[in-house]
Amino acid sequence: MEEGFDRRAEQMRLVEAVLFASAEPVEEAALAARLGEGADLRGILDELQAHYSHRGVHLVAAAGRWAFRTAPDLAPLLQRETEVTSRLSRAAVETLSIIAYHQPVTRAEIESIRGVATSKGTLDILMEAGWIKPGRRRETPGRPLTWLTTPAFLDHFGLESLRDLPGVDDLRAAGLLDARPAITTLFSRGDDAALPRAVEDSAED
Repeated sequence: MEEGFDRRAEQMRLVEAVLFASAEPVEEAALAARLGEGADLRGILDELQAHYSHRGVHLVAAAGRWAFRTAPDLAPLLQRETEVTSRLSRAAVETLSIIAYHQPVTRAEIESIRGVATSKGTLDILMEAGWIKPGRRRETPGRPLTWLTTPAFLDHFGLESLRDLPGVDDLRAAGLLDARPAITTLFSRGDDAALPRAVEDSAED
C-alpha cells in the first residue's frame, strides 16, 4: 500500500515538474508518455488542479493541453502599463471571429460573410499570432483551403474548448453583438452563438 502511494506521489511530482518547466501547454499524450503505461493521469491532473485551486497559480486545460496560469483574481495586481505597438485591424478581428465560429471555413466563405474581400495579409497576421492554421482542402471545384483556430487561440482567450465560446446572449449582454438584423443573421451559428462586432477602427489593408 505504501509503495503504491509513494509511486503515485512521485508521478504527481513528475507531472508537476514537467508542467512548470514547459514554456508551452503540454499535451496529455506527452504527460502520459512520461508516466508510462497504467498511470492514472486524469486522476493526477484532477488532484493537482484541486491542490492549486487556492494558490497563486492554477492548473488549467485548453484543447487537451495543460499549463499553469496566474490565478484570475491576481491578474490585475500583476499587470504593467506597456505601450501597445500593434493592434489587430478591424479586418483581422472580423476574420478571426468568423473562423472561430464557422470553422472549418474557406477564404471565399469569410468574404461572403464579411461582404468584402479578405487580403492575404490579414490571414498572415493571424497565422503569425499563432491563432489560426490551414485545414483540409474542400472537395469542391478548385479545392479551396479551409481555416481553423489553434490551441494557442484557446489558450490566449482562456477557453478550454470551442464549446466555451460566448453565445448570442453573452455577446449581446456585453454589448459586443451588432444590433443590425443582417449582421446578426450572417454572424450567427444557430441559436446559441454569434460573432462579436469588430471594435477596432483600423481600415482594411
